[in-house]
Amino acid sequence: MVQQYGDTATMTAPETDTGNTKRYEEARAAAARAMTSATLVPDRPLTAEPVVDAELLSYRGFKFGAAFFGWLIAIAMSVLLMLAVAAAGLGTAQVLDYTRSKAEAQAGAAGITAAAVAVLMLTLAFYIGGYVAGRLARFDGGRQGFGVWMFAMLFSVLAAGGGAVLNSQYDLLDKVNRPDVPLSNSALTTGGIAAAAALVVLTLLFAILGGKAGKRYHDKIDRLLD
Repeated sequence: MVQQYGDTATMTAPETDTGNTKRYEEARAAAARAMTSATLVPDRPLTAEPVVDAELLSYRGFKFGAAFFGWLIAIAMSVLLMLAVAAAGLGTAQVLDYTRSKAEAQAGAAGITAAAVAVLMLTLAFYIGGYVAGRLARFDGGRQGFGVWMFAMLFSVLAAGGGAVLNSQYDLLDKVNRPDVPLSNSALTTGGIAAAAALVVLTLLFAILGGKAGKRYHDKIDRLLD
């Protein structure tokens, strides 16, 4: 049987293809809208860590130069502060007529006072050195302060080793005219160990605090720029 023009079979085929195409396009558009809404409005928890730029991360961490120059400042401030304290102590002794005989009569009190002042001045110097290192590095001030302290420990060990080698060859300690302090060897040893332990702990703590204080300067600027 020959189908005539305008027959039902001939007319419905194009309409069916058009409907399928239309439904496909609608489904595709709906899927695209769903994906767009999911990526544009993420549901992140409050505890999620902020995304940090990779280039910014390269500036973080321990900085050798900042810690080294901070250590130089700490050494310079140690010398200046000790000279200032020595000058002030000498002037005070002249005014109060505090002679050597009086100091020897109170050797324990004089030794404790001298050790406490020396530890205090060195602690302040390391705080300043840590602050300078934190300002120079801009990030991770605590690490820069720790680096200042590590440089000091490293050079102290090297200096002690070099002094021991020179003393073994030239016997330098026997040539030093040491003052006769009216204290027992056990008291001097105990006092020296206590002073050294306090010096190590306090300089480390205040170097780290100084580094963090130096970093806070940059944090304030960053908050103003945001």
